Amino acid sequence: MLPSTADLKSQKVGTDAAFKHTIFLVLPLLVIFAVLPGVYQNHLLLFNFVIFLILAQGVNIIYGFTGYLPFGYVGFFGAGAYGFAILVMHYQSPAIPAVLVAGVVGVALGLLLTPLLRLSGAYFAIANLAASLAVLHFVANPALENITRGPYGVSLTGTFNPTLAYAAALAVLALTLAVVVFLKNSRFGLALQAVREDAVSASMAGVSVVRMRVIAWLTSALVAGLAGGVYAWYVSVFYPDNVFSGEFSIFAIVFALFGGVATITGPIVGVIILYGIYNLIGFTTPQYFQLIYGLLIMGLVLFLPAGLVSLATRRGWNVP
Repeated sequence: MLPSTADLKSQKVGTDAAFKHTIFLVLPLLVIFAVLPGVYQNHLLLFNFVIFLILAQGVNIIYGFTGYLPFGYVGFFGAGAYGFAILVMHYQSPAIPAVLVAGVVGVALGLLLTPLLRLSGAYFAIANLAASLAVLHFVANPALENITRGPYGVSLTGTFNPTLAYAAALAVLALTLAVVVFLKNSRFGLALQAVREDAVSASMAGVSVVRMRVIAWLTSALVAGLAGGVYAWYVSVFYPDNVFSGEFSIFAIVFALFGGVATITGPIVGVIILYGIYNLIGFTTPQYFQLIYGLLIMGLVLFLPAGLVSLATRRGWNVP
């Protein structure tokens, strides 16, 4: 059956919006972070900003568009880091193919954990967190020292190249933002949000609920796995507790929620503001850090549950 005029018009509007979001939002962000290392000396801080931008958008893909809150999202990140490390340590792989394999490892773990999607709400969040802890203990098992180095840490000094690793992180960020732009401006993304709001009604309208949830789940796992691979390349020396630290999940979720999920802009704003405050307060007034940061997050939950972007949407502004 040929598409109707209304369908074609809707597709054109979505394509035009995606083009505008790419030109006026995504490209400027990428250019800024590509230029900053030349004018700002703290490259590690800039790299961490890029990593959290990737992870916050990864959380946005699974939570913002499907409603599944992944407390154990760091499991994909850590799995990607170790996928990269194993390929480099045991097979002397170049870094770029190893990063791609890290993404595949994240997707493989996502496939293994797909049955968790049968749960919902707090049950899914807790089960996902438990799964990430299980992966951590598996990787850190001393019996696997010959493969993962167990609890003794990984050293990849032979591939240490922070400049190329930073460029690779920007490439992963570009890919992630392209996915979110697609979800924001496509029928697929609208269908995902329909599933989030009411899965039963969406199913009755002909939406394949299970398939769409799995696609979003595996896409978010791919994003985290790639980020983990790039992170392992950049730092080159790490322990299981580093790459499976719950802070990665918590920060990514808080950043996404603070800015506003199911948008392109929200997680970006959340990372820039909150991670900027985190570094500013943590270094200048560390004694007040936990108090100020905690009050900031409490204020968000109480007064802006839909994130900062809700301030604009309440005024009728269209926030991408």
